[in-house]
Amino acid sequence: MTQIHHMPILVPLTVGVVAIICTILIHVLPLRATVDLVRRERRLGRVGMHPWRDVGIFILIVLYALLAHLVEIALWGLLFIICGEFPDFGTAFYHSAVNYTSLGYGDVIMTPSWRLLGPLETADGMLLFGVSTAILFAVIQWLVQARFVDLRD
Repeated sequence: MTQIHHMPILVPLTVGVVAIICTILIHVLPLRATVDLVRRERRLGRVGMHPWRDVGIFILIVLYALLAHLVEIALWGLLFIICGEFPDFGTAFYHSAVNYTSLGYGDVIMTPSWRLLGPLETADGMLLFGVSTAILFAVIQWLVQARFVDLRD
């Protein structure tokens, strides 16, 4: 008869969910910075007046998102070290980046005890990339509408 072990699944699942909550909280920071930037630029009337200013706003928002993703990858990498999966941060960060971006090379693998963290990180990365994409799309839409009056509602 096959014996069912719940603890080996529940521990990494719990650790992964806590990590996901932490990355969501990290991701709130660039989202808030984006909203603040857009509100400030709109209030000052600097949007749609100069194309290069609009490009600069967009670049800054892309950098906000990129920085958040890199910090989130680093957080997962640190978690892998804490779990004893990797001896150094470079390997842990690389493995984390491969998971987070859903690249999935498979050249560096985790032990069976913690391997559930891999797909959890991938799901986290995919969802947070979706959030970043949504905010970038919203900013592009806002910049286009500010620049071209005929496209406003």
